[in-house]
Amino acid sequence: MRVSIIGVGKIGYAILKGLKSLNVEIIGTGRSEETLDKIKKEGVEATRDNEYAIKKSDIIILAVKPQHFHSILDKVSKTAWEGKKVVSVMAGIRISTLTRLTNAKVYRAMPNINAVIGKATTALAEERDEEVERIFRTIGNVYWIPEELFDAWTAIIGSGPAFVAEIIDAFALGAVACGMSRELAYQAILDMVEGTVYTLRKDKTHPVLLRDQVTTPAGTTIRGLMVMESEGIKSAIIKTIEAAYQRSMAIGKEIDKMY
Repeated sequence: MRVSIIGVGKIGYAILKGLKSLNVEIIGTGRSEETLDKIKKEGVEATRDNEYAIKKSDIIILAVKPQHFHSILDKVSKTAWEGKKVVSVMAGIRISTLTRLTNAKVYRAMPNINAVIGKATTALAEERDEEVERIFRTIGNVYWIPEELFDAWTAIIGSGPAFVAEIIDAFALGAVACGMSRELAYQAILDMVEGTVYTLRKDKTHPVLLRDQVTTPAGTTIRGLMVMESEGIKSAIIKTIEAAYQRSMAIGKEIDKMY
């Protein structure tokens, strides 16, 4: 099997590195000499010629920015796509649009930034395919979901690392306010978050039950929870997700109009 990655940026490069664990031939494309050199250093064929990469491959992963996809369409003949599997990690462009434009068998994928360390959480749509799933399992966990959930996935999982990072930073600032050094606090907070996630996975329990285990009568935790409740922390996070979701839908509509 030969796989081409069209547009080896951050996510494309993570997929490329993951693919090296499989018995597949890989072609990576890029526009700059820097990108092409980066691809070659991985022992992978590099080219600027997208049509060549598409024609030579069985599976094509579209990892360019959605607003740049038109430049690929302009330079690649429609016949080059025929009989291929195309997996798009481009935000906003629907399967129906890509199918119309390429006449290929199209899938959508939405990994997140954790792909760079092989810990991505990736959504795939829509019809299950073992080869496509195998590719994305090389960079983390995979979930098959209906395409209509992709905007929600983008808001929760795609943008999620940024929101979690912001919350972790707030913990660190709170530690500094209490007289602890940021360096010590930061490492300890990461340990605490990692341990909490592990506990929730291992016990398969609802977060509220873990919260109640920590919360003792008239203790420190309940005082903190009272402030979180009065400040509307949960409500703010829900609104954050909703705002990202609405923006994802708007971007999708804007991008779809381009094609």
